[in-house]
Amino acid sequence: MRHVPAPNSSTGSPTDAFAALLTDEGRRLLDTLRDYDPAQELATATRLRREYPAELVSAALGQARLRQRAVAKFGAEDAYRMFFTPNGVEQSTRKSVAEYRAGRFAALGVRRLADLCCGIGGDAIALARAGVFVLAVDRDPLTCDVARANAAALGLSDLIEVRCADVAEIDTTGYDAVFVDPARRGGRGRIFDPEAYSPPLSWAIGAARTAPRAALKIAPGVPHEAIPEDAEAEWISDGGDVKEAVLWFGAEPGARRATLLPGPASLVGEGLPDPAVRPVGRYLYEPDGAVIRAHLVAEAAEELAGGLIDETIAYVTSDELRPTPYAAAYEITDVLPFNLKKLKALLREREVGVVTVKKRGSAVEPEELRKKLKLEGVNSCTILLTRVAGAPTMLLGHPVRA
Repeated sequence: MRHVPAPNSSTGSPTDAFAALLTDEGRRLLDTLRDYDPAQELATATRLRREYPAELVSAALGQARLRQRAVAKFGAEDAYRMFFTPNGVEQSTRKSVAEYRAGRFAALGVRRLADLCCGIGGDAIALARAGVFVLAVDRDPLTCDVARANAAALGLSDLIEVRCADVAEIDTTGYDAVFVDPARRGGRGRIFDPEAYSPPLSWAIGAARTAPRAALKIAPGVPHEAIPEDAEAEWISDGGDVKEAVLWFGAEPGARRATLLPGPASLVGEGLPDPAVRPVGRYLYEPDGAVIRAHLVAEAAEELAGGLIDETIAYVTSDELRPTPYAAAYEITDVLPFNLKKLKALLREREVGVVTVKKRGSAVEPEELRKKLKLEGVNSCTILLTRVAGAPTMLLGHPVRA
C-alpha cells in the first residue's frame, strides 16, 4: 500500500495535511472517495487535481485507502466517518473486542477512565458508548488530532477528552480505572519482549496497581510465568481468531479466562489436572485458540466428557457429541497411520475432490499434502494430521454441529 507523501516544503506537516481533511472542502472530497477503486488511483488523482489542490488530493486518497482497510475492524458505518493513520489501522482494537472490554469495565462500575496510549481512539469510542467518561492520552500530536476528530465525528466529544502528553506524566487520581495499550510494534515489526513495549510492561503494571480497576492489553503469546499473581489473565478470540490477551487488576486475581466472541462465552480456569489420554472416539474436538492459550483445555475436556488423543496435543476426543462454544467438533470416520499412498487410494475410492487439511503436532505441510493428493470427485472430507499416543496419524472426518 502506498502512503501519503512525506512532508516537504510544498506539502507541509502531517498535522497540516490532516487538518485540511477536516475542512468543508476536505470532507466533501473524502465523501466522493468512499467507493473509489485503488487500482484506478492515478486516473482518480488526475481528475480530482483539476478541482482540488494536489496536496489535499494526496492526503484524501491516503485517508480513503485507510478507511477501506478499517472496515474489517470497525464496520462500514463507523469506518467511513472516522479518520485513521497507517499505524492506527494496524494497531487499533477490533470494534467487537473493544465493545466487549468496555462492557466489562461498565459492569465493574467504572464511570471515569484514563486510556493511556489511546492511539486513534478505538477503545475510547467503545468506552464512551458504554457511558464511561474517558481521558484519552497519547504523545503523538497527529494521533491525538485523529482521536479528537473521531470523537467529534461520532458525536462523543462530551465523553472523550484527548490530551497530548507522555503517559508517565498523567495523574490518574480521581479516575475509577486505567486502561493501557502499549505499542507492541517498532520499526522492525512486532515486539516480543514485554519490556521493549512502549511504555514497558513493568511500567504499565505499576500504573495499573495505582488504580481501583485496570486492564493492560498484551500479546496473546505472553508466557504464563510472566503474569503477575494479582492479575486476572484473559485471552480473547473473535470468530475463532485469537486477537489479544488482557491483564485485569481489581477483578479476579489469579484467574485464567478464555473469552470467545461473538457471544461472549467465557471459560474460567478451575485448576484441573491434564485430561487422561484415551483412544480416538467418534468425535474429535478442536479447542478455540483462546482456550489453548489460556491453558484451559482440561476445563474444555471436562465439559465434553472427553480425553486427549496424545498428552502433548490439544485435541479432545469423546464418544458423545455435546454442544460447546469452546471447540469445533468433527465426526471421525477413519483413524489411520500416516501413509500418503493409502490416503490417496482411500480418497479416490470415496470420490473426494475437496479436502480441508488441518494439522497439530505434524511436520507435514497441509498445502504440500493437498498438491500431492491430486484430487478428483464430488465429495468433501476433513483430514487432521496429528499424533495419537505418540504415533503420526491421519484422522478423516467432517465438521458437525451439536
